[in-house]
Amino acid sequence: MDAFELLKKDHEKVSGIFEKLEPTTERGVKTREELFAQLKQELEIHAQIEEQIFYPVLKQAQETRDITLEAYEEHHVVKELLAELDALAKDDETWGAKLTVLKENVEHHVEEEEGEMFSGARDVLSSEQIEELGARMEAAKQEQKKAMAAS
Repeated sequence: MDAFELLKKDHEKVSGIFEKLEPTTERGVKTREELFAQLKQELEIHAQIEEQIFYPVLKQAQETRDITLEAYEEHHVVKELLAELDALAKDDETWGAKLTVLKENVEHHVEEEEGEMFSGARDVLSSEQIEELGARMEAAKQEQKKAMAAS
C-alpha cells in the first residue's frame, strides 16, 4: 500500500463528509450528529497514523523537517476545533460557522501535505519505505477502527 495513496484516499473521504455536512442547518440535528461523528472519527484516526508513523520519518530529514513541524501544529488546531464542535450543541447558531473554519483548516493542511510535503517525502524516501509506511498506516487504521467499534 503506497503511503501517499492511502493518505489521499483519507483526504477524499473527509472531503466527501464535509460536502454532506456543510449544507446542514440547525434543524438537521440528527444528520449533523451522525455526519460529525463520522468526520471526527476519520480525522482522529488519520491524524494519529500520520503523527505516529508518517511524520516521525519525515521529521528526521532536513528537507521535510519544517513542513512536518508545521503539520503537527495544524493537527493541533484541527483537534481543538473538533473538540469545540463536539462540545457545542449541534443546533447552536455558531456551529456551522465553526465547521466552516474547521473545513478551511483541513483543506489548507491537505493542500500543503499533498503538495510540498509529499513532494519532499518522495525525495527523501525510497519506494520501499513508501510501501512499508503505507502498510504500517493501513494496519494502524484497522486497529484504531476496531478499538473505536469496541468502545
